[in-house]
Amino acid sequence: MPVPTLTTDRLVLRQIREDDAAALFPVLSDPKAMTWWSSGPHASLAETADYVKGNAAEGQGFHCWAITTGDDVALGWVILIDGKPDVKEVGYILHRDYWGRGLAREAVSKVIDHGFRDLKLRRIFADTDPENAGSIGLLEGLGFQREGHLRGEWETHIGIRDALIYGMLRDEWMMEKAQ
Repeated sequence: MPVPTLTTDRLVLRQIREDDAAALFPVLSDPKAMTWWSSGPHASLAETADYVKGNAAEGQGFHCWAITTGDDVALGWVILIDGKPDVKEVGYILHRDYWGRGLAREAVSKVIDHGFRDLKLRRIFADTDPENAGSIGLLEGLGFQREGHLRGEWETHIGIRDALIYGMLRDEWMMEKAQ
């Protein structure tokens, strides 16, 4: 079942599609945007097409939204990855030309709200590199709590990396939204 379309004042978040590959190739091939990603920059549009196809497929354990500004061009995505029952991991990436405008925060916030309100999740967590200041700022700005530091957790294109785990409980999100 496709994910529902979510909207904010500036964004339309819609199901990622295979035909988003061309629009996402500049993001997924950008060495700076991909520094903290679990895989290195994509070398070809074909690589991106395969990657997007896997994330767009239904029933794979992901809920993946393309971030658009209403013109239907994917600038990045937000993903909820299945974990334990009622728990999902959030991930996100955004085209570097759009950094610093609050779009990632707006998109992630909308997906988290959907996760807690509509999917009735009890917990959402994120895994980020300790040197990824932008992601840490986004998560802490949304009210996520740092829960752990996993040493040598990932082997990535930039070497063995630690991971910071951030988490949010539904009650914390609802309290935050009520203020």
